[in-house]
Amino acid sequence: MIWQAICAAIASDVGEDTQNRKPRTMIALRLTDIQKSYSDNHVLVDVNLEIADGEFVVIVGPSGCGKTTLLRVIAGLEMPDAGEIVLFDQVVNDMSPAQRGIAMVFQSYALYPHLTVFKNLQFALDLAGLSHDEINQRIMDVADILSLQDYLERKPSELSGGQRQRVALGRALVRQPRMFLFDEPLSNLDAGLRMNTGIEIADLHRTLKTPIIYVTHDQTEAMTLADRIVVMREGRIEQVGAPLGLYNAPANRFVAGFIGSPAMNFIERDLLPGSGAACVGLRPEHLRIAEKGRLAGKVLHYERLGTDTHVIVDIDEGKHLTVRLVGQWEFDREAEVSLDFDNSKAVLFDKQGDRIQNPGG
Repeated sequence: MIWQAICAAIASDVGEDTQNRKPRTMIALRLTDIQKSYSDNHVLVDVNLEIADGEFVVIVGPSGCGKTTLLRVIAGLEMPDAGEIVLFDQVVNDMSPAQRGIAMVFQSYALYPHLTVFKNLQFALDLAGLSHDEINQRIMDVADILSLQDYLERKPSELSGGQRQRVALGRALVRQPRMFLFDEPLSNLDAGLRMNTGIEIADLHRTLKTPIIYVTHDQTEAMTLADRIVVMREGRIEQVGAPLGLYNAPANRFVAGFIGSPAMNFIERDLLPGSGAACVGLRPEHLRIAEKGRLAGKVLHYERLGTDTHVIVDIDEGKHLTVRLVGQWEFDREAEVSLDFDNSKAVLFDKQGDRIQNPGG
């Protein structure tokens, strides 16, 4: 019952009767030719992106690629130098963050240390001028959803990292925003809490169906959470697509190397008929031990993971490949191994790093 009440409130526009409101647009956010620079540092370059209503989009890329700046531009915390931001069919370039109806969850939690959990959740609702009864109801509903009932009278210093992150999430949730922005919300948590909190965020999204834009440097989070992934490099969008679409058909060598763990292997050899001087990309799981394979080398190291074994093989002086083998394997150090692969699994890249058609697939 609590879940249904929260869902109904977020699904409706603030202050509007749900029976009379117009259907929400299919496009929640449209970014057109967004530019942002600091002196000579071009942080965002010609960023164009559309996000559908109810979609969970994850932005990934290496440190300094512009993903957090893009999030701040969407939120209104930074102003673009050029370009247009359209939120639910309304141009919002000149709107303040409060006017945009967006809630942002930060990496650092950004909680008020001198206030209790209840007061942290209450703060934005007081500014919005809501009634005492509505504020209490929203806080208690969100506390129930996020299992914060026993912590409402504690201050942030009395909470664990996972509890503080749930409070930060709750502070966004009580506002009933039209869109959530997450800036690396799990990076301060240990592995177990990262997984549990990620599941909580995914569950919230499935229930609330409010669009989410989620920034992370962790491509595993991106693969497990996203409807679509946006891969950025040096202020530009390299590729946008479904997680498995990017994994199986990367647009270029950068995306191929960034998406997937362990990373794709790149081999500068003529391994396929008609491939010429193309670079061959092979996922670790697509390499196999063979009696007479096209690649040979020595085992440098292997990792026992229980269900899988990762083997590092030196095929040239200093050129290492990662092989993912199903099951439990043992190797002698510097044991000689022969490797092969199915031609259809190989991905070819030209000298500029762009993906090309595989002539051997």
